Amino acid sequence: MDGNGRWAKRKHLPRVMGHRQGVEAVRKLVRSVEGMGIECLTLYAFSSENWKRPDEEVDDLMNLMRKFIKSDLPEFIANDVRLKIIGDWQGLAPDIVEMLEDALDQTSKGKNTLAVALNYGSQDEIVRAAKSAAAAGEITTESLEANLDTADLPPLDLLIRTSGEVRLSNFLLWQCAYAEMSFVDVLWPDFTPEHLQAELDNFAIRERRFGGR
Repeated sequence: MDGNGRWAKRKHLPRVMGHRQGVEAVRKLVRSVEGMGIECLTLYAFSSENWKRPDEEVDDLMNLMRKFIKSDLPEFIANDVRLKIIGDWQGLAPDIVEMLEDALDQTSKGKNTLAVALNYGSQDEIVRAAKSAAAAGEITTESLEANLDTADLPPLDLLIRTSGEVRLSNFLLWQCAYAEMSFVDVLWPDFTPEHLQAELDNFAIRERRFGGR
């Protein structure tokens, strides 16, 4: 979900306003996916590299996270959404960790999954998975994959990056091995359910061979 800062800059607003509008885009998208046949929607909310941003911006992001969990948890429960967190989320502030643990518990029975990457970096995830696999025995493709943060999620089919940037930025590097990818010019705060549906329609006509002919 890229482009919050540029959205705010173009409108001559503080960066935090871009992040707030980005949260609204998340809400609209999550509310729309039920009828799209999406088993799991994964959102890259806060990367392990985002700690390099100014303290004020990081604080704004953390406060937005607190507000989002408090305000939207009842809606997740009501709509049968299971929350899944990937990344080193237990390294966040203790009150956020407590809120997330409660949210994970309350939504554990949901049939549709919203996975949120918090304090996430794919290289770190792979290293952690390799260490766990090695501690249990031989490192194989299967044993490493079984120790990834996404081990209980379905395979990644489609990765969408907004804002026109054409790179993965340390997101789901292992999982992207055979995923389809789409890089769209729309800034995240302007990304709508209609944009998502257009990407799904395009994905539906792609021919996926997974290395075969």
